[in-house]
Amino acid sequence: MNKKLLFEIGTEEIPARFIAKTKADMKGYLEKTLKELHIEYKSIELKCTPRRFVVVIDELAENQATVEEELKGPAKKIAFDENNNPSKALLGFLKGKDISPEEVYFKTVGKDEYAHIKLTKEGQAVKGLLKDIFEGMIKSTTFPKSMRWGGKNIRFVRPIRYFVCLMDEEVIDFEIEGIKTGNITKGHRFLGSSEIVINTPDEYEAKLKENFVILDDEQRKSLILEQCKAVADSLGGTLMMDEDLLEEVNYIVEYPTAFYGEFDESYLSLPKEAIITPMKEHQRYFPVLDADGKLLNKFITVRNGDSYAIDNVKRGNEKVLDARLSDALFFYHEDTKKPLEAYVERLDTIVFQQKLGTILDKTKRIQNLSEKIAKALALTLPNLDRAAYLSKADLTTAMVFEFTELQGIMGRYYANLSNEPSEVAEAIYEHYLPRFAGDELPSTNEGIILALSDRLDSVAGFFAIGIQPTGSQDPYALRRQALGILNIMMEKKLDVRLFDLLDLALENFDFEDMDKQSVKSDLMSFFELRLKNLFTDMGIRYDVVDAIINIEDSNPFDLLIRAKDLDAWVKNNSVTEALQTFSRISNISKEAVAGKVDEALFAHDSEAKLNTAYNSIKAEVEAMLARREYVKALELLISIKDSVDAFFDSVMIMDENMDIRANRLAMLSNIRTTMESVADLSKIVNA
Repeated sequence: MNKKLLFEIGTEEIPARFIAKTKADMKGYLEKTLKELHIEYKSIELKCTPRRFVVVIDELAENQATVEEELKGPAKKIAFDENNNPSKALLGFLKGKDISPEEVYFKTVGKDEYAHIKLTKEGQAVKGLLKDIFEGMIKSTTFPKSMRWGGKNIRFVRPIRYFVCLMDEEVIDFEIEGIKTGNITKGHRFLGSSEIVINTPDEYEAKLKENFVILDDEQRKSLILEQCKAVADSLGGTLMMDEDLLEEVNYIVEYPTAFYGEFDESYLSLPKEAIITPMKEHQRYFPVLDADGKLLNKFITVRNGDSYAIDNVKRGNEKVLDARLSDALFFYHEDTKKPLEAYVERLDTIVFQQKLGTILDKTKRIQNLSEKIAKALALTLPNLDRAAYLSKADLTTAMVFEFTELQGIMGRYYANLSNEPSEVAEAIYEHYLPRFAGDELPSTNEGIILALSDRLDSVAGFFAIGIQPTGSQDPYALRRQALGILNIMMEKKLDVRLFDLLDLALENFDFEDMDKQSVKSDLMSFFELRLKNLFTDMGIRYDVVDAIINIEDSNPFDLLIRAKDLDAWVKNNSVTEALQTFSRISNISKEAVAGKVDEALFAHDSEAKLNTAYNSIKAEVEAMLARREYVKALELLISIKDSVDAFFDSVMIMDENMDIRANRLAMLSNIRTTMESVADLSKIVNA
């Protein structure tokens, strides 16, 4: 009979940012492990609060499934001696398996026959396996930061205080690092009982709710949103929704109660971001908007508890926010006493990286590089150098020093207040875009070029001094910056080679021990992998990506067009035979050199026909490539397939006459070169 399993890990308060990933990791581990152990179940649910991770497995089998496995033994030629008796090799293979030599059978593997046996493995009782399963789950769960406590060897994000483990009514007894399982859980830290007896998994969630814990994180999240919207409605406003903030709040409360607070209207004279940032990033408050989308002097926050003495809690939250906004207003007034330009020279006091200099050094490199990129893109931008010069100036302002999230944002405000051209102000803000996956991209030419220059300088600079991401370690966010470069180039349709931009960026670095060619090679490999990942994330076949990736000779925008076109073409057409033909061309001619074909050396009619067919389409294919009509170019190339097949059927490419051989290889190499101008079709696995 199948049973319902409950397993709870009771912990001290867990940082909200770790919970969602840990939940997914634990579920993935259990699904994989139960499958490997041949343990059947209906469903696995993971539910979390800041103080517990809870596993509920429905209809869990009491025993592992009985499994029949086949084992391979010694080769037949050594399985028996000269008297046809079982050899030591065969008997050693059978030892301890309760299988007689008569039950052995032979199967061909490769060129030889091998002894095989079948073993029936009876399943064990699942409850006897639970300790290892859950201990493995805990130990396999990793965090950016973890700890040991109380002399224990196990590591976790916060100390584990208790376990609950029930299969229906039965308590499953075991211990992990001295922490014993039981059937006693804890309610809300302040409102609930510290000892709640759980008799069955079915009553667990209800008993927690009686003790002010809403276990289901999705239900808790919906409740928070519902409460916050209701409070906003009561204020005559609209909740400024933020999904990330909602998730964070969800994982810092077990029993949510939403309420509102107010702040002095005088603070509304601040830039809106200077109000929203302290609210959301520092206090985890939701801003409230009026009907026109402007900020009200109200906020909504969520208490981890009930409504008892809520007015006192409200006053406390208002007091904290008032202090932050008072500081922000002071910083704003102080910062605006001087023009933005006055802050530039102070960038010399901020170290970017020991070998790469200060932020002022970086600013000068950005100025230099942005001018070169504009030239490469044939753009004349009178305000670009000024924007580059001021791009990092706000980093030395009091406001950004206190609220680092406002970099670029305050720069735009201060540039406007300093009467800088609007293009300069906008570029200062935009050069930080995109800040994260899915973020907006810069929209102005100045912003696009500065965003590229800033990131190219960082990535090229760190590679130049030998600092590259390794494994999961990327302290300077170089992968994210590389993705930003690629996304900007693709989405903004920049018709320039990435290789050339990296070359321009590296011109700003000339370290004594720097091998520039090696650095370039490493950079290209780094970007190629990022680009491959981007394309496969878009659903483009991996072999199609391999077929079009030639990052040194192409630009990301062009590669994106090729990838999408070729992917659709392969998926929507029956082109297996054509791919085989052109793969054959690639394989035969890969070492050959393209060149002039001498018609006087043709020894068979099929050579002349293929040469004529190829020459008749070559110019049009090249014109299509110039227009980026890649599918049309492919289809035109494929139109000579019959001539290629006839050529292969009629002649021996590797003719004894070396001149004829070289001539045939040159013709095939010419076709291959044209084909590879579109894609390397030999990389396509199948159609």
